Amino acid sequence: MKFSHPLVKGTLIKRYKRFLSDIELEDGSVVTAHCANSGSMMGLKEPGYAVCLSPSDNPKRKLKFTWELVNPGSSWVGINTSLPNKIVSDAIIAGKIEPLAGYSGLKNEVKYGENSRIDILLTDENRPDCYVEVKSVTLSRDAGIAEFPDAVTSRGTKHLNELANMVESGYRAAMFYLVQRSDCQSFQLASDIDPTYRAAFLDAKSRGVEVYCYDCTIDPNGIDVRTAIQMVE
Repeated sequence: MKFSHPLVKGTLIKRYKRFLSDIELEDGSVVTAHCANSGSMMGLKEPGYAVCLSPSDNPKRKLKFTWELVNPGSSWVGINTSLPNKIVSDAIIAGKIEPLAGYSGLKNEVKYGENSRIDILLTDENRPDCYVEVKSVTLSRDAGIAEFPDAVTSRGTKHLNELANMVESGYRAAMFYLVQRSDCQSFQLASDIDPTYRAAFLDAKSRGVEVYCYDCTIDPNGIDVRTAIQMVE
């Protein structure tokens, strides 16, 4: 996935009120950018970190810039949580994710289960539908190890239960962890942060939910799925 406009570089001053961030641009001016991430952003919001912003041409937007990337020292990290569905969808269509390849149809944000929406629904007349839930992974507390979640996520727990129910109804279901950074060689659940999520994950996996974890190539030009990385349980 390529960014639609060249990104603007700057330095993080602070992130606040969850969705706002103050950034000093290279010319010394300071702007307030939209932070499209409701999570804790643990390890990614320290003042002084290098960041990249995407500009908007929409004159009606209150904030001209959106915070897209941050570099905490070892890798660019994608923090915009509205992008992973497109990144993974593009990779599936391009055949980069072999376990999910070969379907003739792909739809995003389809209603299913108990008042939920699945991130990606893969369809084909010759096989059962496949429900794919995508989670953006940005946390890395130990070098080389990506972790999820970075905060308690009751919504994530609900999604795991919904996926397991779809398997029991005769469909495929997959939990896809997209590591939006390129400096990690393995992935694990942050059980100390949300033990309830880990319990739901183990239950969903035992009920037939498939699990995939891929990292990305990521730079100010774009973000693309790279390769599968090992999950450590």
